[in-house]
Amino acid sequence: MAHPSRLYLLAYNSLHSLGWFLALLRLLACLALPVSASARSAYAVAGDLIWLVPTSPFLAFLQWGGRTHFVLALLRQIPEVQGSPSVFITFMAWSISEVIRYSHYALTTLKVCPAWLTYLRYTAFIPLYPVGVGPGEMWTMYQALPFVKERDLYSGFFAKFFMGYHSFLVGVLLCYPFLWLKLYLHVFKQRKSKLGKVDRKKRV
Repeated sequence: MAHPSRLYLLAYNSLHSLGWFLALLRLLACLALPVSASARSAYAVAGDLIWLVPTSPFLAFLQWGGRTHFVLALLRQIPEVQGSPSVFITFMAWSISEVIRYSHYALTTLKVCPAWLTYLRYTAFIPLYPVGVGPGEMWTMYQALPFVKERDLYSGFFAKFFMGYHSFLVGVLLCYPFLWLKLYLHVFKQRKSKLGKVDRKKRV
């Protein structure tokens, strides 16, 4: 009989993989729509999926916090940027990477993960992460700056810190590449470790 923790991990990762896969299908369907409508549909699809991010606690916080801020604090409050192609790019990159990741987790739990999926898991992020962050998240935040300043968003909250949300967002944009690079390099270390194990098994 399978251990309860293994059954939990299998169900958890399988459901997450299915959720992101359905989101990806909806995003692909959006390609038939005009660009602005595609981006708004992408925003609607991804809104419920931002919490699906298990990894090490600190890196999980960085990724979850970044996505939560991006979707709920920024996009939800500024409809004008929801139609930007950068929104569609962001959610497409998220969906593809998460479908691969959770599928890998689920099949690894069953110990039947094929080598090609392991390779894809630790290789697809190389183009997907920069695309999702640069022309995706950061470009969207940059486009939002004038609207944030005009509406003085979250002024009550940020007044406690003697700054505005606009200044905070500028700071986030300046720090974003460095925080993202930490996560990116971490996955490269994982890639070297995991794919190295696969190569050693093949030699044996």
